[in-house]
Amino acid sequence: MSTDPIFVPIRQLAGLVRDRKVSPVDLAETYLRRLETLGPRWNAVVTITRDRAMAEAREAEREIASGQYRGLLHGIPYGAKDLLATSGGIPTTWGAAVFRNQQFDADATVVRKLREAGAVLCAKLAMVELAGGMGYRQPNASFTGPGVNPWNADAWSGGSSSGSGSAVAAGLVPFAIGSETWGSILGPAGYCGLAGLRPTYGRVSRHGAMALCWSLDKLGPLCLTADDCGVVLEAIAGSDPADPTTTARDFRYADGDARDGRFRFAVLQNATTGCDGAVTTAYTRSLETLRALGTIEEVALPDLPYEAITRTILQVEAASAFEDLIESGGIAGLTAPEDHWSAYARDAILAKDYIKALRLRTVVAREMDRVLSRFDAIVAPGRVAVAPPLGREFRSPLGGSAPDIPGAVGNGAGLPAIVVPNGVGDGGLPTSLMFMGRAWEENAILAAARAYQAITEWHTKHPAL
Repeated sequence: MSTDPIFVPIRQLAGLVRDRKVSPVDLAETYLRRLETLGPRWNAVVTITRDRAMAEAREAEREIASGQYRGLLHGIPYGAKDLLATSGGIPTTWGAAVFRNQQFDADATVVRKLREAGAVLCAKLAMVELAGGMGYRQPNASFTGPGVNPWNADAWSGGSSSGSGSAVAAGLVPFAIGSETWGSILGPAGYCGLAGLRPTYGRVSRHGAMALCWSLDKLGPLCLTADDCGVVLEAIAGSDPADPTTTARDFRYADGDARDGRFRFAVLQNATTGCDGAVTTAYTRSLETLRALGTIEEVALPDLPYEAITRTILQVEAASAFEDLIESGGIAGLTAPEDHWSAYARDAILAKDYIKALRLRTVVAREMDRVLSRFDAIVAPGRVAVAPPLGREFRSPLGGSAPDIPGAVGNGAGLPAIVVPNGVGDGGLPTSLMFMGRAWEENAILAAARAYQAITEWHTKHPAL
């Protein structure tokens, strides 16, 4: 292959494929070799789907040669977090040793939609066991080992979409699908110097995805750029009779929406509370950059127990989702020691507290819509610190982690958000910037993130592998 496809954004890579300068078969082979040789270094891969990938790549090559070009994802390889069902005898392990031989007869809706768009599935990617649903506290909570950050092999790639973050950052696939219930798309993307998009709750079907928390789970892309995220979201969004929570609202990626170059940004009061020095420095610099793109206004959120609301919902629904595994004692087969017992405490949460949390969530959604109605996005640091070391707990048994108000608010209210890289901190690890928007307004935050990336270069930097 005369053209090196590694670390090439989807739109440019698609142009090479469409113009037949790069063969889908050669492209698949290139990424399969990287997955096979480099994947183990980063604990990024559970299963390489070589036979399926080559069959899909050959089909794409035949179609493109005959003039049946499907669009920007036709012939583009990708990886899927291993909680998405795949047919054909490919295991779907949910990151847990107790499910390492689990198989399904049909593809998840997202996998099916990507195949219809012509994308080529090359791998099932590693994840934290049960998407972190048992309350893990340290990176080594997966039977495939902790996700290793390609920017620094002593650091974590983040949870629970660890393999998705590692794989895209290391150039093992051009993009990947992850899932988020609390921070499992934005976290790995932020730690690994990527663009990661959490769609509005209900924008993307979860049919065929492991259920952790039915009223919080979301699926979305981890990519090299914000533009890539928009391209992938258009392919996977849409209503699905198999998932009654999906919206009938259509989504078309408005990649030309520049809003005349003027955006209305909100920033939270005390946004850098708990952040490390590098994150604060990068965030302050990013705000100066954003002033060239529009207005910035400081806002205060209503005084509500955001974390308590969202965590109560998550813990109760996770205990219900894995009721059989918990009651059978099957959680003793999980990898992280704390996952053997932490789930039992959730049975002590009272039904009235769960109902109260559900009712208060509607208040949060209403208040956030009121705040966001005047803005294109709320801007905040993507993570409070760079990726933590592999051998250290990131959360104590009694809590003690830095407050995550944007994460709790955004996931509790089901709001879309995107993170993009905005600097480098200790150990050469990336820092990140988050744009969070109004429900169903993914195009607004994508436009803002694209505009930021158009005048910065952080997204063009990649780890030395």
